[in-house]
Amino acid sequence: MLSTVRRIAVFAIMIAAVCCGMPRAHAHEHTTVDITFTRGDGTTTTGTVHAPVAATGRPGVVLVHGSGDGRGAQYDRVAAAFARAGIVALRYDKRTEGYTPAHRDYSLLADDALAGLAALRNRPEVDPARVGLWGLSEGGWVAPLAASRSTDAAFLITIGANSVAPAAQQAWANETRFGAAGVRGSMVDVLARNGIRQLVGAGQFAQADYDPIPVLEQIAQPVLAIWGDQDRLTPPGDSLRGFQAAFDRAGKTNYTLVTLPGAQHGGQPTTDGFDKLPGLAPGYGELMGEWVNGLPGSAAAPQVDRPAVQGHPVRDLEPLAWWESAAANLVLLGAIVLAFSGYALTGTVRAWRLPDRRPARILVSAAVIGIVGAVVQLGYILTTRATSFGPLLFGRTLPWLALQMVAVCAVLALGFVVVRGRRTLAGAPRGARIRWAVMAGGGTGFALWAIYWGLLLP
Repeated sequence: MLSTVRRIAVFAIMIAAVCCGMPRAHAHEHTTVDITFTRGDGTTTTGTVHAPVAATGRPGVVLVHGSGDGRGAQYDRVAAAFARAGIVALRYDKRTEGYTPAHRDYSLLADDALAGLAALRNRPEVDPARVGLWGLSEGGWVAPLAASRSTDAAFLITIGANSVAPAAQQAWANETRFGAAGVRGSMVDVLARNGIRQLVGAGQFAQADYDPIPVLEQIAQPVLAIWGDQDRLTPPGDSLRGFQAAFDRAGKTNYTLVTLPGAQHGGQPTTDGFDKLPGLAPGYGELMGEWVNGLPGSAAAPQVDRPAVQGHPVRDLEPLAWWESAAANLVLLGAIVLAFSGYALTGTVRAWRLPDRRPARILVSAAVIGIVGAVVQLGYILTTRATSFGPLLFGRTLPWLALQMVAVCAVLALGFVVVRGRRTLAGAPRGARIRWAVMAGGGTGFALWAIYWGLLLP
């Protein structure tokens, strides 16, 4: 087990620094310099080197970004923490051209990280034999890939990394934020997962099935992997276990796996895993500094913390069957819209009107409201990281519960239309019979669609 003794020692040193007047490091005791370097594809990017004052021959580390544009202030905090520990850190501008939710290339991003590594190794502040990689979140897939390709990388550090594919991680994160808000039922079980599955099936989730395990099994360098025990974006317990299993299968012994108390996904302090308090979690910067400065001895043998407790385990996503593919969903929705539109438009022919039009009107109106509302809800879930959903009733948000009630009304109206069909159509002209069949077919299609998306599930 990773030593409690080590953490106590770090804390004791901090107390001694305060009580005994020991000189303390401050953020202004390191320097920064902007650089430009060439990436593997011939394009250039800029970066900032954070280094201790008058540094020469120091260890170095390249910071590899999480998802997004890589401009968060967290990277500067981490770079400053490394510099305070006597380690030179490079934060570079992330490649954003061609980088979207539907398109990103971990291999290309890994090449960019290695270009940064080469640039930092050529700096006079560092010892080129002691320069490694640090990766956050998405960088926990990219930085290991870069390390597996290069003997120049001296070590690897990750924070909030995953041992599962991105799509499974995102589904787990969706379920986690719903569960933390008290939401349960079909909104979690169906909507949160099926939305991700649909994005994957439609090719709108880049690198969705990327498997990090074969890469982890190839890494020869010392590894320090850290997870906040309050991580709500990456499954921290399952990921720690996945890293350990991969390393043990490969016979790797130079690794350290840490569960950081009171920390969220990116290593910041938190009250619940969703908020971010200022600065870095206590002991986070010191842990990384000690480990890097202590190499190779600090990674001489495996050290593993107890995995963080998760609300539920991560689960692989089932591939879409043909009947639930994005194309099939669009065809079904198109058929429903055409059926209801045809029913409404042919109602202008007086002779084709049904004797009792109220059930049909309820069916069409409720089905349209259900479809539009569910699509809006799905878009909101997939495009935000909201953790508060307003008042709940029976574990459901009020908008979702309202949509479920609307869907039930549509199905009840459909049932009434079908049961009363013989009486309604007795003596009706052929046009009315066709309108009735089109409307009933559209209602049946809506019922199937509503079951798949959880509107008719508990």
